[in-house]
Amino acid sequence: MKIEIIKQKDNAVQFVVEGVGPSLLNALRRAAVYEVPTLAIEDVYFAQNSSVLYDEIIAHRLGLIPLKTDLKSYNLPAECTCKGKLCAKCSVKGTLKAKGPVTVYAEDLKFKDPSVKAIHGKIPIVKLLEGQKIELEFTAVLGQGAEHTKWSPCHFFYYGWPEFDTRDADLDKAFQSIPGNVAKKSGRNIELQDLENWQPSYEEVLEKNGVKISYRDDKFIVTLESWGQLSADKIMSEAVKSIGAKLKAVKLK
Repeated sequence: MKIEIIKQKDNAVQFVVEGVGPSLLNALRRAAVYEVPTLAIEDVYFAQNSSVLYDEIIAHRLGLIPLKTDLKSYNLPAECTCKGKLCAKCSVKGTLKAKGPVTVYAEDLKFKDPSVKAIHGKIPIVKLLEGQKIELEFTAVLGQGAEHTKWSPCHFFYYGWPEFDTRDADLDKAFQSIPGNVAKKSGRNIELQDLENWQPSYEEVLEKNGVKISYRDDKFIVTLESWGQLSADKIMSEAVKSIGAKLKAVKLK
């Protein structure tokens, strides 16, 4: 197996992998999206809410706010010593209190663990008018995307390496709409120059001008984009660990 990193940032990684089939990549995708745990608000207790939004709507909004997660500090409730009773090892409590006129943002959430915070502080929760108040307590719990998408840490996708048949194509016309720094034509061949900025729309342009495109099933372009709870490389490493643990649990007769 060969891996070539195209780009790597804290919240995203893109690479080319060769020598594997789609089944392995799909297992990695499912592990990353559904099995790598993160913190998310699960229970909300309202003491007061005189805003225009129902309690259920605000609770739903709170649950979808991505929270910074430290996997060394928290366990899944099912694996915790408290046996799912939500202790400080698998959950964290917090409060929200505001009085209008004001727009309440995610950054206004106060957690007992100072290392936990909203990734995007300016996510609006509710707008309070003069005299309106909101006061609540909540519990954020470590969970997995397989249970609910609010615990999913990332977007993960891949597609086969494109190969181009240009025998019946008008390449001069096609490349009028494709930036020269992204791909170039060398005779009758097409060479990808910048995979980070290569887009499916360019493939549509090529196909409209007679290029036939096929995709390899042993070489792929893979992209993982984190929502922010965990870094991209942490998600990838945790996904690999998850797959490894499942393989070790397999018992063959």
